Amino acid sequence: MSPPAGLTRRAVMEGGVAVAGAAALAGPAEGAGGRGDRLWYQQPATAWTEALPVGNGRLGAMVFGGTAQERLQLNEDTFWAGGPYNPVNTDARAALPEVRRLIAAGRYAEAQTLANERVMARPLKQMPYQTIGDLLIDRAGAHASAAVSGYYRELDLDAAIATTRFTADGITFERQVIASPIDQVIAIRITASRHGAIDIDLSFRTSQASRVVATDRQLSLQGTGPDRLGIKGALRFAVQLRVLPVGGRVIAARDRLQVRGSDEVVLLLAMATSFRRFDDLGGEPGSIVAGQLDRASRRPFADLSRDATSAHRQLYRRVRLDLGTSDATALPTDRRIVAAQTRDDPGLAALYFDFARYLLICSSRPGTQPANLQGIWNDSPDPPWDSKYTININTEMNYWPAEVAALPECVEPLVAMVRDLAVTGERTAREMYGARGWVAHHNTDLWRATAPIDGAQWGLWPTGGAWLCMHLWDHYDYGRDRAFLASVYPLMKGAATFFLDTLVTDPATGRLMTSPSLSPENAHPMGASICAGPAMDQQILRDLFDRTARAAAILNTDADFAAEVTAARARLAPDKIGAQGQLQEWQADWDAGAPEPKHRHVSHLYGLFPSEQIDMDATPALAAAARRSLELRGDESTGWATAWRAALWARLRDGEHAHRILRFLLGPGRTYPNMFDAHPPFQIDGNFGGARAMAEMLLQSRGDDILLLPALPSAWPTGSVSGLRARGRCRVDLNWRGGSLREVVLTADEPGERVVRYGTTRQTVQLLPGTPVRLSAAELTGA
Repeated sequence: MSPPAGLTRRAVMEGGVAVAGAAALAGPAEGAGGRGDRLWYQQPATAWTEALPVGNGRLGAMVFGGTAQERLQLNEDTFWAGGPYNPVNTDARAALPEVRRLIAAGRYAEAQTLANERVMARPLKQMPYQTIGDLLIDRAGAHASAAVSGYYRELDLDAAIATTRFTADGITFERQVIASPIDQVIAIRITASRHGAIDIDLSFRTSQASRVVATDRQLSLQGTGPDRLGIKGALRFAVQLRVLPVGGRVIAARDRLQVRGSDEVVLLLAMATSFRRFDDLGGEPGSIVAGQLDRASRRPFADLSRDATSAHRQLYRRVRLDLGTSDATALPTDRRIVAAQTRDDPGLAALYFDFARYLLICSSRPGTQPANLQGIWNDSPDPPWDSKYTININTEMNYWPAEVAALPECVEPLVAMVRDLAVTGERTAREMYGARGWVAHHNTDLWRATAPIDGAQWGLWPTGGAWLCMHLWDHYDYGRDRAFLASVYPLMKGAATFFLDTLVTDPATGRLMTSPSLSPENAHPMGASICAGPAMDQQILRDLFDRTARAAAILNTDADFAAEVTAARARLAPDKIGAQGQLQEWQADWDAGAPEPKHRHVSHLYGLFPSEQIDMDATPALAAAARRSLELRGDESTGWATAWRAALWARLRDGEHAHRILRFLLGPGRTYPNMFDAHPPFQIDGNFGGARAMAEMLLQSRGDDILLLPALPSAWPTGSVSGLRARGRCRVDLNWRGGSLREVVLTADEPGERVVRYGTTRQTVQLLPGTPVRLSAAELTGA
């Protein structure tokens, strides 16, 4: 599915957009969202990783649910430090030939030292994503110090509403928080069970350079983004809070507002920056937020909430997963996470899957920035790893569930970022490598920096942009929109062209390899990370060259170029099996001597997942070697790395092993009380990777083959899933009982033949657009 025509960030900010393609991918009927679709707690959050996230793709808030003081920690997706910059090292182009020569001579440590001195970006790091600060709602007046009882807070994933409720002095207070993708505001409604009982003080708290102005019923915060690493903070930002009370009065008191004696209060919060594009900061944030508030203020909260929920449900309700229930559903979510380590709770896995879909919808909508390392939620001006885009696995993992879980619109921000990177990456390719095409290394930021950062041992890895191109292909392959493919083919061609210009020939074998490069983010036993032709690069380039040539054929264009990349693909160094029976991570059999044998990255297994190059049926020897590598690397790692391992075991069709890893991922060591993934600290990729691993356990599609329940664990003996997508615009609904498939329903949007596989059986099915094909287990197996 292609992005909506003419969709821009301005269209999003100036009033929201309708969700594209909702009708075509509509899921279960209204009312399908059950009370299992919620996180709930019996106490307020005392830590950020206990607070509950709301978001509309552009705006995010973490809701703490306090009683004496409510805190909403605020984010706007374009609020980053610094400004436009070009980090390419002017010495790099002259130094690279010597770096390659040292690598070819086996002098890896010297090559790495030289690269650090003369090749790496200036500055050596990129710009961090920022927090705006906090909106504080303090309980005031006669009830401010009253004891609280009957406390409850929840996040309704189906309605996208965070609710807090408690009783003080016999009065029940309730707060509801939404982040509207339609009206582009965060809206809070505060109610009380007694007339005139709402007394609150409202204020902003921020570490950013800013000023606060309180006027009649409005609180305004304006400022500029911070400098970093010699890059001047160029963004201007504005936040406005508008107070709409029912009864009572509002008093402006210097830098805060006081509400006294109100029956009900609606708070509307708008945020914006001057960002338009990575090279255009000409927006007027004050005018933008004022316009948003003017429009939203004309609508009652019930309408704002209804429309926001409707827009959310158009996406969220496309997929429904039921893995069974247990009495654990009666536990608050934080206690349930702890209890799941000693008892089976299949419903918790389903909740984790639903939460990941919720997070993707809330952090990545058409016209917004892509989900970063923390999605959209970050409470620090100096977050871990700068909360940017790490494109050697983490950003890609954020989007692993999108296509299969029927959220193709959520991929649009990633596609838009690749379009930007092709612009800045062309400059990097030319200035740094003297090459055509475009390149992006292992990280980028709002300013779309593409030069290698952090240090040669981590950042001198040239295939980040190539990997992102695989998401362009997958977006096409699931949706089969030829116009979309035509729009992104130049990006794929540009990425492939760069490697045609920069691959080196191994004199011993005549094979083509990348150099310099590394296997993210691992060191080999030769005293460095830098090397030539790590397995992951070779696998990514096989995919890039293959998909580019296939796209050219589909579009009936560039036959000569397609032939060139096909020929180059045939010359790439192949995967190798080492002395331990493992899939080699490097060209030499260095795995056994690597300084971190349990390293979090399993980069050399890209060919097994997310790629399809290594397959149980087509390449059994390589699949066995990948299995051995997983055994040697171990099951337990950081949050995202654990999720990747679960997906890899699912591709090996070992449901018990995949589930064992998933159970660890969902435990208190890797899942915070609010269900955020713990690297630790928080990184959102584990949530998304874990969801994709679960989808892989239930459904895999490869070309026109559809594998049903390929890795179903015994812990999920009975269940159902509806709305998953296979490649080729095909919806898959299936249910099972006693560990065995009962029925599958396939509904395609385009005609074609599919091979449905269940266990060792295969059946060819002809599909017509919009005509469901229902197959029982007996029909599939002939039993």
